[in-house]
Amino acid sequence: MATEFQENPSSNGLDHQKGDHDIDGDDQFRYLIVRPEKGGLRDLAKYTVLGDTRSGVRFLEGSDEQVLGDVAEAQRWVIVVSIIARKILALFGKPMEWTGYVVDFILNLLSLNGNLSGLLSHVVHGTVEVPQRGTETFISTIGHLDGRINLYKKGERLAEDIVAFVYSEETSTKAELGNRALMDLCIMASKLAYENAEVVREIVIDHWKMHFVDFYDCWNDFQKQMSTQVFILCDKPKDANFVLVSFRGTEPFDADDWSTDFDYSWYEIPELGKVHMGFLEALGLGNRTDVVNFYNQIFVYNQLQEKHKLTPQKGVDGSKRPSEGIKALSSNGIKIVPPDMVEKSAYYAVRKKLKSLLEEHKNAKFVVTGHSLGGALAILFPCVLVLHEEMELMDRLLGIYTFGQPRIGNRQLGRYMEVHLNKPVQKYFRVVYSNDLVPRLPYDDRTFLFKHFGVCLYYDSLYNEHVTKEEPNRNFLGLRFLIPLYLTAAWELLRSFTMGYVYGPEYKEGWFSILLRMVGLVLPGFAAHSPTNYVNSVRLGKERLVQSY
Repeated sequence: MATEFQENPSSNGLDHQKGDHDIDGDDQFRYLIVRPEKGGLRDLAKYTVLGDTRSGVRFLEGSDEQVLGDVAEAQRWVIVVSIIARKILALFGKPMEWTGYVVDFILNLLSLNGNLSGLLSHVVHGTVEVPQRGTETFISTIGHLDGRINLYKKGERLAEDIVAFVYSEETSTKAELGNRALMDLCIMASKLAYENAEVVREIVIDHWKMHFVDFYDCWNDFQKQMSTQVFILCDKPKDANFVLVSFRGTEPFDADDWSTDFDYSWYEIPELGKVHMGFLEALGLGNRTDVVNFYNQIFVYNQLQEKHKLTPQKGVDGSKRPSEGIKALSSNGIKIVPPDMVEKSAYYAVRKKLKSLLEEHKNAKFVVTGHSLGGALAILFPCVLVLHEEMELMDRLLGIYTFGQPRIGNRQLGRYMEVHLNKPVQKYFRVVYSNDLVPRLPYDDRTFLFKHFGVCLYYDSLYNEHVTKEEPNRNFLGLRFLIPLYLTAAWELLRSFTMGYVYGPEYKEGWFSILLRMVGLVLPGFAAHSPTNYVNSVRLGKERLVQSY
């Protein structure tokens, strides 16, 4: 936003001046944090069974202490589910991490040595190849679930189809072909984002014949580490037609990633709406330890980044860089994270590179994509671009395609963004497969908070495509859905044995994917979240049967 800042003791030294966007100090810091670690099992039992709101409030922290009791009462079951899920994930966090290391090592050991029989032979001959993390031969768990790396092609080369889509009318046949090709590129890029930089570079260059731009490990304040991964590619190094940004999703064995999906905490950004706090932290735009940092990193740092100066009241030389301005803010008693941490945020790193690429490639448009948590970051990224009035960037937006994306904010956020994503054509498509659990998170009830927006392309278990606003059973609850959930999981398991025969060798599922579908007999929504289902949906999806949007 094009606004200035001045000191105000009532708001930790920061406040908007009255102008185009009038913001009160109180509004800047409206937030709710669910803290499972703050209460014990006795508090949880009293809150769950007896509805004791005083016990429930122990798990909550907010900007308005007076309304916490009302929130604890009105959203009791939502908060209880969040607390229980995150307590369980915290309890099993380390075992999940160790299991992930073991599974990754075993899967790569087998693949590098020709599976079990080959491994035994290598052991006998003393030639076992040991997996090395970070190399181009070390594949993630997601990569072993679905080993496909080639892109979908129909009649023409993929890039030609996408370029036709970029420059044609939405109603033309070529645009529809390009749309399908673009969707396939997006799901494959979303899947590829789980890999390390060397694997991404090798596949983009050697298999996709595209230009690899960069790979980022960015600061995730929810996890307190450089764990937000994103890569960027172009269709060619010179005079590119499109740029693609792909965010990494939820790691299967990362308890913190899953905890983010189950988190019910939010931070309210004036005009934009209430936004999922964990996803803001994953983009590097604040931290809940000191909530004022959300305001500083979203608004203050953006002003410094764009204008390279502070307001005259600060007495800072306007020629100084943003990092120097941050140091000046800190010396004035205003808390903000260190400059190097802010500049390593996924949002600012990607925005800076995107601006540079679009300046270099004058005719290019850009696409943002991601699976699971990556999908949440993929739609949140343009939300913040709009907030910062980056209209030149938004005019170059070709599309946003997310797969198995959780909810990122309230209805106000959706209404605010749909104005920018619906005109002149629809640009945001949220793809959901069957009973995938993650798009049903965080919980959405009739009266409060987390809501999806945009067009939902829903694929049922037969790969029929339905265009709608919401997927069926949007909260994954209710006895009437229970039997269909397990019947569908059983059907998907049986079908996995025949996919290669019915649809061709590239659709054959390996033993690891089949094992996950067996887990789906207990947790059907978990198995449905696999990227395998999304690749199949995009490639095998039948004509749109229901137009209910």
